[in-house]
Amino acid sequence: MSDPAAPPATGALVAEPPPHWAADVLLLDGGTAHIRPIRPEDAPALEAFYARVSDRSKYYRFFAPRPRLSPRELALFTRVDHTKRIAFVMELAGKIIAVGRFDVVHPGEAEVAFLVEDRHQGRGIAQILLEHLAQAGRERGVRRFTADVLPDNQRMIATFEAAGYQVMGGVEDGVMTLGFDIDPTTTAIGVMQDREHRAESAAIAQFLAARSVAVIGASRRKDSIGEALVRNLVAGDFRGRVHIVNPAAESMRGLPAYASVGEIPGEVDLAIVAVPAEAVQDVVLDCAAKGVKGLVVISSGFAETGDEGRQRQRKLVGLARSYGLRLIGPNCLGVINTDPAVSINASLSRNMPARGRAGFFCQSGALGSAILDKVNARGLGLSTFVSAGNRADVSGNDLLQYWEEDESTEVVLLYMESMGNPRKFSRIARRVSRTKPIVAVRSGRTTQGVPMGHQVRTSTTPPGAVDAMFRQAGVIQVDTLEEMFDVAQVLAHQPLPAGRRIAIVGNSDAIGLLARDAAASSGLVISHQTNLGARASADDFESALLEATGSDDVDAVVAVWIPPLNASAAAPATALATVAQKSTKPIVSTFLGEKGVPSQLRVADVDGGAAGRGSVPSYPAVESAVRALAHAVEYAVWRRMPQHEAAELQVAPEVGRAVVDRVVENATRGRNLEYAESRDLLAAYGITLWPSVGVDTVEEAIAAGSDLGWDVVLKATADRFRQRPDLVHSWRHIRDADEMKQAWAMLRARVDRPDEAAFVVQPTAPEGVPVSIAAEEDALFGPVISFGIAGPVSELLGDRSWRIPPLSVNDARAMTREIKGSPMLFGYRGSDIADVDAVEDLLLRVARLKNDLPQVHSIVLPLVLAGREGASVLSSSIRVQPVTDARVDWFARRLTPLPGDTLH
Repeated sequence: MSDPAAPPATGALVAEPPPHWAADVLLLDGGTAHIRPIRPEDAPALEAFYARVSDRSKYYRFFAPRPRLSPRELALFTRVDHTKRIAFVMELAGKIIAVGRFDVVHPGEAEVAFLVEDRHQGRGIAQILLEHLAQAGRERGVRRFTADVLPDNQRMIATFEAAGYQVMGGVEDGVMTLGFDIDPTTTAIGVMQDREHRAESAAIAQFLAARSVAVIGASRRKDSIGEALVRNLVAGDFRGRVHIVNPAAESMRGLPAYASVGEIPGEVDLAIVAVPAEAVQDVVLDCAAKGVKGLVVISSGFAETGDEGRQRQRKLVGLARSYGLRLIGPNCLGVINTDPAVSINASLSRNMPARGRAGFFCQSGALGSAILDKVNARGLGLSTFVSAGNRADVSGNDLLQYWEEDESTEVVLLYMESMGNPRKFSRIARRVSRTKPIVAVRSGRTTQGVPMGHQVRTSTTPPGAVDAMFRQAGVIQVDTLEEMFDVAQVLAHQPLPAGRRIAIVGNSDAIGLLARDAAASSGLVISHQTNLGARASADDFESALLEATGSDDVDAVVAVWIPPLNASAAAPATALATVAQKSTKPIVSTFLGEKGVPSQLRVADVDGGAAGRGSVPSYPAVESAVRALAHAVEYAVWRRMPQHEAAELQVAPEVGRAVVDRVVENATRGRNLEYAESRDLLAAYGITLWPSVGVDTVEEAIAAGSDLGWDVVLKATADRFRQRPDLVHSWRHIRDADEMKQAWAMLRARVDRPDEAAFVVQPTAPEGVPVSIAAEEDALFGPVISFGIAGPVSELLGDRSWRIPPLSVNDARAMTREIKGSPMLFGYRGSDIADVDAVEDLLLRVARLKNDLPQVHSIVLPLVLAGREGASVLSSSIRVQPVTDARVDWFARRLTPLPGDTLH
């Protein structure tokens, strides 16, 4: 690529780059690297990098032989202004492995170029550099990239085409000139997220499909952590090779011991680290030198211990990532994969769970052991298990990416003590839930608290918003671990119900009544109930079950069997199991008061694991059975809803962005928009802001009424009046100057401090239900939108619905219907039915605006009248401020930042 026009090599830096331009990134093969803006002091490292690049790659970059860079060129390439000349380097193990840059050649247009070290080509590096350069460009007002490429440089041409942008160009003088807009189109975002999925899935596969494992810190001392790790690997019948690393031992359990990882012959995929916390960093360096791909750090003594531990943890993760390693932990239980081809128990748990269909992710190491005990007791079985401990690097989002493609995992179970990137979780979970149910327990749900060692941003979003985000993503949220396993048993062993209609079949009237009450409170419809009585036989039980499962009016069956004294359970168990194996409808039971999947009701799995498909789960309490079934019903209903991406709207983001940019340019700390600015910004997104004229005198009020054509409203708009219906602060239907004089005098007499009342004149709006819409930028969630009936009662009761943009049409419909005040929109007590479609369209447009423009810190439409035809936006409050921090789920891939970084 030709050299860009550039200032003299001695030119001074113009600005400092924003901190969020630096990030750890994940490459396509699951390895990590660090990307950051270039610095003048990078000249020696850039020279060394250039020396490692092949002559062919250099030729493709400069279109001519250039064996080395001159001192002037080194200064030119490393001294940039971070505004019109931006360059990023990618580092691995402290060395530059790639460089990407752009130089503005025309307003809004920049020329882009890349150079990647040959041995790292094919790892998706150029695509990541392009993403980060494009994001930096958008922040600097660049809207289009151009690139000069030799026609035979197919790798670079493919990079631009594969990015999802529409590339157009021609050939002149033997050089192909490509050009493409860098606005994040749906296609470009989809390509980025697909690469993210592949990279994160590959990273987890390195842990769960390892073929060679080194236990570092192994000890012959009985009941030590190191001894337990080796014992569990061997006892779990690991199919790969186990290596012992202990300088003080020669052998252990018949395996040779090595003084360091580097002495192990052959490759090592995974290292299990159980050394004192202060020694872990040295282990990382040894593993990096050996080429280890992943670390599971069992060791404690990190962020869970306080400030010193937090610093140690930050250094640990930073060091691991800088050498291309992913890390699970620290302070974790370990990982398990029950696949017979792997059979790895790299954990402190003696219990290797049976092969099953559920993947389990948790954070607490101590809780992990209890979870595995419960899994075994219920006969549930797991495909894989990961305890992330302090969740310093690998998180539940990574596991979701892996489980999405893992054929062995049909149900995902999450025990979440904190969320580092809920926006990303929402995006991935929405996709995964379409094919695999996700059941989650979230501790600290009420208190919003997180355990020691979990570093997350402080969120101002209420708990209800998090619950709504889970519903939006189709996640089945439950309150306890017991309830999680209750639901998992249905999902792992029975088909999904087709609807809410259930049949209750049993031999106990009392328990049948409890089932009926539980069904009613869970939103299920009882379409069929058979009370067989205490004298019923197994044949009676089977006949009733067959009748229920065969009925077109039944979607699921709750079976209850409490045998009479001294009666055998074998015959009714056979009856229940026989019907269940033939049924296409889910059956849950209260059978002998047992928990889990009783042996009598268990269908053998094809690979000899835990209970297989068709097994009937049993619950000691029928209420638990019904609640578990109800969760499965709600999930099935969500999954059957049409799958929509973000709603397609006719909007003009570039117009809105121009409004925002003008304000930000002159207000470094941000400010609230004036009426005209708010009107223009909203109009860019198809939202009409009701005309409003601020007035300070009666003469101005009369003039405003005349200009607006009369039939106007005079009202006080100061904050103290907005949520006070007890204060009379408006006068409607003013038709001429005399009525305006009367209204002016009366209102000024009624309100306190009239000179501070902020009077405005507006045309009288059509009657309607007052609703409010708000969207804000949350430090943890990114953009969040909420909706409710306007007024202090709704605010006090917290009667608002919440979602995370982008919104689908179904999301907007759910928002208007799930608040307790929703009947007011649908003709409550004979009132007019509001134009709810118009309200939902408004929600979609506000969400799109907030999602597109992060400089819009908050947007509030405090009074929208939802009338019979349309929705009138009477007022707005919009605050705009510069972006000082990247969203945690931006248009460029990045790993969760380290604690103490700009994002955490």
